[in-house]
Amino acid sequence: MLGRSATVRCRMDVFSRTFLPAAAEAGVPIATVSRHLPILRRCVEADDATVLVARASSESSPSGDFLVLLTNRRLVVTRESRVLHRLQLHLNANLRHLSHVTWATDPRDSHVEVCATAVDGVRERFRLRVAGADHARHLETRLTHVFSERRRNVSLAA
Repeated sequence: MLGRSATVRCRMDVFSRTFLPAAAEAGVPIATVSRHLPILRRCVEADDATVLVARASSESSPSGDFLVLLTNRRLVVTRESRVLHRLQLHLNANLRHLSHVTWATDPRDSHVEVCATAVDGVRERFRLRVAGADHARHLETRLTHVFSERRRNVSLAA
């Protein structure tokens, strides 16, 4: 039996501690988070911190909605079909294996378009939904931080 001064500590890994607040900040409903989380958890290491979570669409696959997860090491994208709500892993890439990563804000449309070429040569293009201009600038800052840091680490290793 535990005494009154005994405390129970719940240890959450870094991914869990950072993913849920990022999803809430992006306005992703908890039901969507719950559906996508098992797939995302299999792709990301426990010590990898979430940088951003966003709902997205893609012109290459108009029949589904996407959930984009960017960590310090990986870009993971899941797709959910609109009719049956079936989930599938669309992209799971180490940031080192992405090339020609670009992003642009469309202030008229409340979207940030993120493009990257995966290791298989396929050019991926996602339109991240944002709440407004401030949120778009915030996403751009995070993207700049992650991908400029990655470029700096690659040039130091060369």
